[in-house]
Amino acid sequence: MTNLDNQTPLRFIDLFAGIGGTRLAFESAGFQCVFGSEWDTYSRRTYLANFGELPAGDITKVTSNEIPHFDVLVGGFPCQPFSSVGLRQGFGHKTQGTLFYEIERILRDKRPVAFLLENVKGLLTHNRGETWKIICESLSSLGYFFEAKVQNSKFFGVPQSRERLFIVGFLSQRDLGRFSFPEESGEVPDIGDFLEDAPSGYEISKHLQASYLFKVDDGRPQIVNGSSKGPAKTLVASYHKIQRLTGTFVEEGATGLRLLSESECKAIMGFPKEFKVPVSRTQMYRQFGNSVVVPHVRELARSIYNALEV
Repeated sequence: MTNLDNQTPLRFIDLFAGIGGTRLAFESAGFQCVFGSEWDTYSRRTYLANFGELPAGDITKVTSNEIPHFDVLVGGFPCQPFSSVGLRQGFGHKTQGTLFYEIERILRDKRPVAFLLENVKGLLTHNRGETWKIICESLSSLGYFFEAKVQNSKFFGVPQSRERLFIVGFLSQRDLGRFSFPEESGEVPDIGDFLEDAPSGYEISKHLQASYLFKVDDGRPQIVNGSSKGPAKTLVASYHKIQRLTGTFVEEGATGLRLLSESECKAIMGFPKEFKVPVSRTQMYRQFGNSVVVPHVRELARSIYNALEV
């Protein structure tokens, strides 16, 4: 392990921070957050309400010198085409013009001893695999040793099936050798055990049910109740649009069907009950749908911490 001050906690920066799910996870694993960045106005509002700090805005406008010293870079970055877009626009570097370039820039300039990157599993096949190839080449060219794995958060204590790609890297090959992805539990929580008792204001109209949700008898959408076993479907950022193919809805209420409540969204994402949500319901669904499952990332953070300990 290098560049670490054993007298202070391991420090991390929270890029593309959203509402701070990753920060919750890393802080509970013993890390100290020294910088955060998030461009979305509503997510920044939620972040401020819970951490008492307003994250920096657009990371493309933050110079490396403005970022304090840190040990671990953490971020879930948007997936974009790299080489095809970049070359058409005349960029000399394959990742220029993408947000992954900002991660690459900061890794190059600050040389943290480790990083954790998160994305959807489709990143592996995005742009016929070219995007993933460029990412691997970029990280290797910076001198990092890394491993990537798709894991499902339903094996980490939440009643939601949520597959995500995690990329963990270290400057030291020895540290990578000491790292292992957290083991998935064989037990999956039941969504029925996490449902709230008749919350008000989440009803789905009977008209929408008849004209859209149940217009085809194909077993969709997923309907759950207090007796339901297994996990809910992945909570997506567009959940508020009540989509029949991707949504999980609760059999309850005045109209017989409702959306997941705020408390239930917190539960399936592993957020604490006291987490504040100072935004509209639409923004609430979008923010939780874009976030990470806190207990899952906490286990990853612990594995990184253990790999870096002397």
